[in-house]
Amino acid sequence: MIDIPRRADGGIDFNFRPQTPEQMFYCLQDAMWRVCSGALYKIMIKGDNDEDVLVQEFKPNAAQMRLIKRLWYRNIILKARQLGFTTLICILWLDHALFNADTRCGIIAQDKEAVQKIFRDKVQFAYEKLPDVLKNAMPLARSNASELLFGHNNSSIKVATSMRSGTIHRLLVSEFGKICHMFPIKAAEVVTGSLPAVPKNGMVVIESTAEGQDGDFFNMTQSAKKVKELGRKLAQKEYRLHFAPWFDEPHYRVNPDDVVMTDKDHKYFDELEAKLNVSLDLQQRAWYVSERDVTFSGNPQKMWQEYPSFVDEAFQVSKEGCYYAEQMTIVRKQGRITTVKYTQGVPVNTFWDIGSSDGCGIWLHQRVGLQDRFIGYVEGWGEPYAFYVKKLQTTGYVWGKHCLPHDAGHVRQGQVANTSPMKMLQDLGLRDIVIVNRVQDLQQGIQITRDVLVGDVWFDATECKEGIAHLDGYTKSWSQHRGTWSDEPLKNIHTEGADSFRQFPQAMAQGLLNVKVIPKSTQRGRRGGWMS
Repeated sequence: MIDIPRRADGGIDFNFRPQTPEQMFYCLQDAMWRVCSGALYKIMIKGDNDEDVLVQEFKPNAAQMRLIKRLWYRNIILKARQLGFTTLICILWLDHALFNADTRCGIIAQDKEAVQKIFRDKVQFAYEKLPDVLKNAMPLARSNASELLFGHNNSSIKVATSMRSGTIHRLLVSEFGKICHMFPIKAAEVVTGSLPAVPKNGMVVIESTAEGQDGDFFNMTQSAKKVKELGRKLAQKEYRLHFAPWFDEPHYRVNPDDVVMTDKDHKYFDELEAKLNVSLDLQQRAWYVSERDVTFSGNPQKMWQEYPSFVDEAFQVSKEGCYYAEQMTIVRKQGRITTVKYTQGVPVNTFWDIGSSDGCGIWLHQRVGLQDRFIGYVEGWGEPYAFYVKKLQTTGYVWGKHCLPHDAGHVRQGQVANTSPMKMLQDLGLRDIVIVNRVQDLQQGIQITRDVLVGDVWFDATECKEGIAHLDGYTKSWSQHRGTWSDEPLKNIHTEGADSFRQFPQAMAQGLLNVKVIPKSTQRGRRGGWMS
């Protein structure tokens, strides 16, 4: 019997280093020792003063160890920045591929640059730094800029922006919040193509910082949070939520003598301590304030997003920079987000925005008496105009005016011929199209939108859910130079939804809407009269 020191759980002591082939054989049977001892895997890190890259044995920190112990078949990690979770999962996946035959491990990153960096600095680097005896026993059958295929067991690890073909036994989706926020089409591919490629007994890890209250990452996180709060046993395909706040990182500390902290800052930390039952010392508080004020120019929302203290804070939106925060608060207080049904005999107007980033948002509106009722919202990314026409056509509504933005009459590059969005929609059978002229000043358009929101505007809570989220999330961009909100809107997933709604007050102001009730005697003949 070989004498090897053991951990309390029976595994091999992480500090043990094998001296003989027999000892190495026994150590390699223990997956936790392989990953956590630092004897096999090395990583790249920056020095304390951001000097040249250093090579360090990989030994999981406290937050990483907690994650390892709680890993489930399906996992969502909502995290603060730079806690090393991507590195950890890359090591776990590499280890799984090296020591299990015929397995496929995949990592999805947000763009090609991230793919190259993760593969080069985390996957390939860790393999190349393996002890020579292991690397010789586990040679590469193939290696390229994004994949390693191992010759000894036909397993592989790959990094890409999408994975749809074949079975993936281990899948990491890195920065999924950013993918959902910046590349909604790619996010849809992940949900419909990549995630289903993982078998029931495989493992998925989705990790990201937050990116606002929209998209699949937000929705999946909220679902996992609800299950966690219920405290019930998870089904294999349900996601376990892992949350890592900024104060989990012991190095997030600076000298408080070098940082100016206000009473408001201390009130925030005091409330956190009471809410979360934690203790935040002066060095931690000083680090947080310094990071907020120096790195993010005082922007609190960026800190909530990148260094959250609790789950809900990560998705919290600062009302300071939101264009319609005050008005939407009034709408809610007055109960104007409720059930708003289609009223027969009243034409439905549509208000469009056709984004340059392949996004399209459409609001459906009826004027009933003096009320402006929004009964639906349609959106999509990368879809042809026929997709939206079909969506509208299936409602069977009687149509009023279709209000398109000012540039819808401009010729755009087409696949077959150069034509305008307006002409393409007309060719699909859309009638009564009007062009809403551009306002001279965007702030003027935003102001008249604020004015109508505090008027008699009503929203159906279910059918307009996504559109309402866009109005809530439509925000000013943050000026790093001035350390304040600028007058320019932030271009993001909320842009098309907010811009399409703005067509409504602009169309009203320009007298483009004829408000009329269709007589019941003619209504039956016109119902669903899309081509009329």
